[in-house]
Amino acid sequence: MENRIKEKEIKIIFLFVAALFAVFLLIPIARLFIKSFEFEGSIGLGNYIEVLTGRGFITAFGHSIAISSASAVVTTVLAFILTYTIHYSGIPKTYKLLIRRLAVLPMLLPTITYGFAIIYSFGKQGLITQILGRQLFDIYGFNGLLLGYVIYTLPVSFLLVSNTMEYVDKKFTVVSRIMGDNHIQTFIGTVLRPLLGTLAASFVQCFFLCFTDYGIPASVGGEYDVVATVLYNEMLGSIPNFNTGSTVAMFMLVPSVVTIALLHYLEKYNIRYNKISSIEIRKNTARDIILGAASGIILIAVISVFAVIFVVPLVYEWPYRIEFTLEHVKSVLTDRSLIGVYKNSIIVAVLTAFFGSLTTYGAALTTARSGISIKAKRLVENISLVTNTIPGMVIGIAYMLIFSGTPLQNTLAIIIICNIVHYFSTPYLMIKNSLSKMNASWETTAMLMGDTWLKTIVRVVTPNAMSTILEVFSYYFVNSMVTVSAVIFIAGARTMVITTKIKELQYYTKFNEIFVLSLLILLTNIIAKAVFGYLAVRKNKSKN
Repeated sequence: MENRIKEKEIKIIFLFVAALFAVFLLIPIARLFIKSFEFEGSIGLGNYIEVLTGRGFITAFGHSIAISSASAVVTTVLAFILTYTIHYSGIPKTYKLLIRRLAVLPMLLPTITYGFAIIYSFGKQGLITQILGRQLFDIYGFNGLLLGYVIYTLPVSFLLVSNTMEYVDKKFTVVSRIMGDNHIQTFIGTVLRPLLGTLAASFVQCFFLCFTDYGIPASVGGEYDVVATVLYNEMLGSIPNFNTGSTVAMFMLVPSVVTIALLHYLEKYNIRYNKISSIEIRKNTARDIILGAASGIILIAVISVFAVIFVVPLVYEWPYRIEFTLEHVKSVLTDRSLIGVYKNSIIVAVLTAFFGSLTTYGAALTTARSGISIKAKRLVENISLVTNTIPGMVIGIAYMLIFSGTPLQNTLAIIIICNIVHYFSTPYLMIKNSLSKMNASWETTAMLMGDTWLKTIVRVVTPNAMSTILEVFSYYFVNSMVTVSAVIFIAGARTMVITTKIKELQYYTKFNEIFVLSLLILLTNIIAKAVFGYLAVRKNKSKN
């Protein structure tokens, strides 16, 4: 009887998750796919032929491949230097902690802000240009995109490489030296080789993020067209063409398919150790100075781009009247429409985090703490894989097509659902991994004591998973505050959030307002991360 109840509860949770993604992922993407074949009142390949024979798209596609590849290589190298400094150098622990904190800081700002920060830092009248006395490079086109994309993807690459390097068994470096290997051989054999799969995965992930991002090209792309800007112009330009836009969106899914295939292939290169040994880092002053300096230069280069966000809104008129003032901040804080947009963002972020955490927790329970069928578990795993690789722009366009004219159009609810679906993968994997490590016999023991499965989940499993649930809440909250690529297609005048408002302000060149709103996002996310991080640590301590 108890097993039947447990199965019923699990099946309800599974059916909810399956229905959610069927309605809000499968059907919208299928509609987008069908739309791409609608050509002049009939079904055919006309749109695909038109897109492929048009010079603009092929050029933009080539640009996207080139800039995404270059950015992914640079980012992965920089992330490796930062993580190697943390794990294989003897620099002070406080400096290592600073590297960890600053490396992920760009995640707390929307990508559309990066471009404006680059303009006001490296433009002809930019802050860094003024300090150095000359402009270092042309900011519009390839150079600006490269800088923006590297800043954007560095946190992702850093977290990926750092997490793997934590589990590299460092005792093999000692073994290598004992066997007479030189420094290069030791480095290649004991550090680089175990990380090959992760470094390749970092390249793939960074490439995909760059290829599908809209925020950075929207501000510093210039005449260097990429696929994301072509897609935006087709769907929301002066003369929208939904059929052609749907076709371009289908082409944006090509990296998704390739990414899934490559990540599957790269799994076999991951080296797993039965036991992780920690060793004392050998003293090497030259190594520590070089690595410490290299990491410092990387982080200063990244953070200096954002320094302008704190400067421009606090002067009367950059760069002509550089006198301190709080007028721009006051004007934003007293503008009811801008404060309304900020409130929308907070509501969306909190509700996304709450319902997103519930959804991912339910999904993880079906795969990690249930006896549901293998096929059902595989379906949830596949949902995770797919959501990880479908661009936000494609989801946003699909929602715009399928939910126009429905009660969901121009509501905060559709933005919340979009965020839950778009960012599902990482939170799901976080909770699943946490649940998988817990004692597998808890439910059985509780059943023998007369407790129901649901009571066991609420009283035993959930408290032990609470620190991870808080991390998931934080992840959803922060990403909801900074997302732009998906919501730009589904946010209306009443449901506008900060990131879509920033895009609107760009047309009116109101950069003071843009930077003040960006600061609001940054400060909100820093506070949120600090609060959720503190609560997660407290839960971990009480659990131990």
